Amino acid sequence: MSVTKIGIRQLVEFILRTGDLNATMNSQNTALEGARIHRKLQKQRDENYEKEYYVKRAVEMDGETFTIEGRADGVVIDDDLFIEEIKTSDPTFEELSENTKTLYWSQAKVYGAILTQDLDFEKVTIQLTYYQRPTDEVIEKRQTFTRTELTEFFDDLVRQYEKWIKLRNDWRTERNQAARKLEFPFPEYRNGQRDLAVAVYKTILTKQRLFVEAPTGTGKTVSTMFPTIKALGEEVIERIFYLTAKQSTQHVAEEAIELMANQGLRIKSITITAKDRIIFPEEVDMKPEENPYMIGYYDRVKDGIEDALENEDKFDKAVIQTYAKKYMLDPFEFSLDLSLFCDLIIGDYNYLFDPMVYLQRFFTIEDQSNFFLIDEAHNLVSRSRAMYSAVVEQALVIQAQELFEASTTDVDSKQVKRRLTQLDNEFELIHQAFKNQTKDYMVEYNPLDGLEKAMLNFNEVVREWLPKQPDNDLTSTILDLFFANNKYIKISEYFDESYRILIQNPEDNIKIEEQILDPSPYLDASLKKGRGAIFFSATLSPVEYYQETLGSTEGLILQMASPFEEKQQNLLITSYIDTRYAARQRNLPNIIASIATLVEAKTGNYLIFGPSYAYLNQIADAFQEMHPEIEVQLQTSQMSMEERTAFLDAFRTEKSGTLVGFAVLGGLFSEGIDLINEQLIGVGIVSVGLPGLSTERNLLKEYFDEKNGHGFEYAYQLPGMNHVLQSAGRLIRTRRDRGNILLMDQRFVTSRYLNLFPGHWKNYQKVTSVSDLQKAVKAFWKL
Repeated sequence: MSVTKIGIRQLVEFILRTGDLNATMNSQNTALEGARIHRKLQKQRDENYEKEYYVKRAVEMDGETFTIEGRADGVVIDDDLFIEEIKTSDPTFEELSENTKTLYWSQAKVYGAILTQDLDFEKVTIQLTYYQRPTDEVIEKRQTFTRTELTEFFDDLVRQYEKWIKLRNDWRTERNQAARKLEFPFPEYRNGQRDLAVAVYKTILTKQRLFVEAPTGTGKTVSTMFPTIKALGEEVIERIFYLTAKQSTQHVAEEAIELMANQGLRIKSITITAKDRIIFPEEVDMKPEENPYMIGYYDRVKDGIEDALENEDKFDKAVIQTYAKKYMLDPFEFSLDLSLFCDLIIGDYNYLFDPMVYLQRFFTIEDQSNFFLIDEAHNLVSRSRAMYSAVVEQALVIQAQELFEASTTDVDSKQVKRRLTQLDNEFELIHQAFKNQTKDYMVEYNPLDGLEKAMLNFNEVVREWLPKQPDNDLTSTILDLFFANNKYIKISEYFDESYRILIQNPEDNIKIEEQILDPSPYLDASLKKGRGAIFFSATLSPVEYYQETLGSTEGLILQMASPFEEKQQNLLITSYIDTRYAARQRNLPNIIASIATLVEAKTGNYLIFGPSYAYLNQIADAFQEMHPEIEVQLQTSQMSMEERTAFLDAFRTEKSGTLVGFAVLGGLFSEGIDLINEQLIGVGIVSVGLPGLSTERNLLKEYFDEKNGHGFEYAYQLPGMNHVLQSAGRLIRTRRDRGNILLMDQRFVTSRYLNLFPGHWKNYQKVTSVSDLQKAVKAFWKL
């Protein structure tokens, strides 16, 4: 592999950071804003000022050569050497912690240590320029250092860092040896698994992206993980990210690693758990300055990391919490720091793709040693749109104003109230615009500059005001508004021709959404932070749609056949049922009769999926009225974890009678659950799954109609068909499963939908009546 690079800032912060974990509100100073301020200050310098001066030094640590590199904000090389380090943030310079100032100076001192030697200067003058963004105040501090003292400083940093390099290298040697010896963790490959594994390995070698549609039962997780680990052992890559939309599929990845660990694999794996699910109960609602797990965090974290690495390979929630408790560390931040030393990182999509929460320690620059495995990739389309969209509502502003009126705040609140009024005024201007048009929504194609400026002004004064206030309903509401504004401002940086501003006015509450219609360029940029990626799912048809919407139009394609026998599954389509909205009520009797025909043919468990909660309830109620002797389970819109578990347990508990569960297409029980053998013997799907008509979807339709002529497909048909395929996929999970899939909508027999059927659906049967259905179902069970 190429020479490993270490960022100067990374080196300094890892070795020298001490003190408390600062978990206060994020700075308004975004990366783009910081870059703008840097350019502004750099332009004010003399003509011999060299900006973004590249600095590097090759060093040997534990017998390996590393390049320590960075860019000094400004360098002047004349009779004397001058280095400028520019920092921007919101607090005043005096409010910065001593350790923060030490880190600022230390970064510049490393530049000085390298340049005094490379350019042969005996001393250097370093200027720390601090720009306080809310006030535009600039503080300049200067110090002069000799080459000797800077060399000693730099060498000491390297010596301390070498201990961690040795720890990493010793582990990597052990890991690579085990990975090279690793055999496929089953006696033989299932049908198609070897082809998938080979395709994944070739994709890694050639630095590409691969789209894999592999039906349920193929063994996608182990078939993608195994070759990626082999590439890790061959030092083609150094770190694997397994990214998914759901916790259940994260567990599948953990189980695959455990399976290979039982075959001799040694790998450090970590599962990043969401902050609100991993922090200790006593941390909830505790201020950082009072939280014992944050106070002195950086004084203890390296000891915790070293102990954990020496004694554990698998870091799940329980293990992370154990070491966090032992060393009094915030478990979420500890998991992020620990992840730097792990080979496999399992987590949610947002840790790579979300501009608000992506893992900056990994993804600030491109790194060819990273490789991405993206599970259930069909989910990333809608998830990515949510990541790059933002919503603000006037109701939160009004609530804050009302709480201010009822409070006895002191004079310090005057500025906050004034900025809050200005923000409300911007909403009112929009409210007035509604009086001049008849629709209940408006669409803007350009940013709302006045609103954004009011948000910025409000957040600036709140940042100084809020830490001085007691915890109450007012400060909680102000904080909610602060974070909503913060995301809106951040997302506005990405605003381009693929964005729309959707303004709605439900019940006199102005709701403004920055809605992205095509985030594919931003997904592409995120994926370029690594060597390549594998997108895999049981449903990626048509693959061209997923390639385009996921920013990988040149990606490779592998569509695999089902590993199951055709006789395991009987696919039936009713041509006599019309579930279009206007026809739903009059077709309800045919739907109930068809469900009854499906379940009466054989005693067992069945799942019926409907297009919405409202229609699902009608179907379930009508079915229960007609067949009170049959046990029914019904999914509701707000199910607790206990209720979800009870719903599935009803299918997993042996019984003598029939059970019919009613669930929503695209909901909790339509993907990511396994009901095997006799736990499920039939699935019924009512409608083609089209999402409900909405302004948001129509904007999506209009955008893609203009872009590629496929607006209806991209906005409605394909998302709906994916829900159908996922729901139908609940039936056949193993080679022992058998059953009927009943598609209840005449649109399924049109070419528009038949062309979307996967290969293992080609042997469908069209039934023209309930009596035809009865014959087809009975014939299947006689086989």
